[in-house]
Amino acid sequence: MNRDLLMSDAVHFRISYEINPYMDRSCQPDTEAAVAEHEAIAAAHRAAGRTVRAMESAPECPDMVYTANGAFVCDGRAVLGDPPAARLEEIRYFRSWLKENEFEVFDAPYAFSGQGDALACGRFLLAGYGQRTDERMHGFLAELFGHETVLLRTAGEEWYDLDLAVAVIDERTLAYHPEALEAGSRSRLRELGLELIEVDAADARAFALNLVSDGTTVTMTQGAPRLAATLRERGLTVVELDTTELRKGGGGVRCTALTLDNPAPR
Repeated sequence: MNRDLLMSDAVHFRISYEINPYMDRSCQPDTEAAVAEHEAIAAAHRAAGRTVRAMESAPECPDMVYTANGAFVCDGRAVLGDPPAARLEEIRYFRSWLKENEFEVFDAPYAFSGQGDALACGRFLLAGYGQRTDERMHGFLAELFGHETVLLRTAGEEWYDLDLAVAVIDERTLAYHPEALEAGSRSRLRELGLELIEVDAADARAFALNLVSDGTTVTMTQGAPRLAATLRERGLTVVELDTTELRKGGGGVRCTALTLDNPAPR
């Protein structure tokens, strides 16, 4: 998993609006530093043996660097995101790229934060809702792709996408911050029979769970030492990267990469 990734660039990244608690128009990212962070993430993916495909960002789309919200892709098919109005202009670029690269493309019938709220984990689809994604969206995804859908409601705007609260380490292992999920969703996650790694508030708020794992190498942000140590103890290679500027828009390592190789559930 996560061996074929789509990334954009940070050339036009800026805070032009505020649609999550991390964005502040008075605190603009340093563009040169953000570009360097983004390029370092892409280089780390390639060093881990992953394919990184590029989609050029558009000047009018300052959040296009967060490609994870553009779609959810599985088994050669893609469901486009339906993001907040400030980011809607991005979707036409994702539509064009995915069609040009021979993916079958579907529109989302409801509000949908793309891969940010749709994490594939073996036969399961971890389906976030309550902030940016309409709960009904996941019935559409289940019918289209056939996953066993696990509805997980995040506990407030701080966890505006599920990929800030939960991370897929491999098909049998998840990391998560319990308080980022509402009580019923925590119980649902614990009933799946998967191995769960609990992450504390300090690491979670440092965007520790916004990571990319292929089951062998984990690429994640700096500043989350406890989770990084736990993953290394499990025999995983862990690469920690600076995301200081990228986090000013509310995104980290996972947000900048759209997975293209999610397989059909089995």
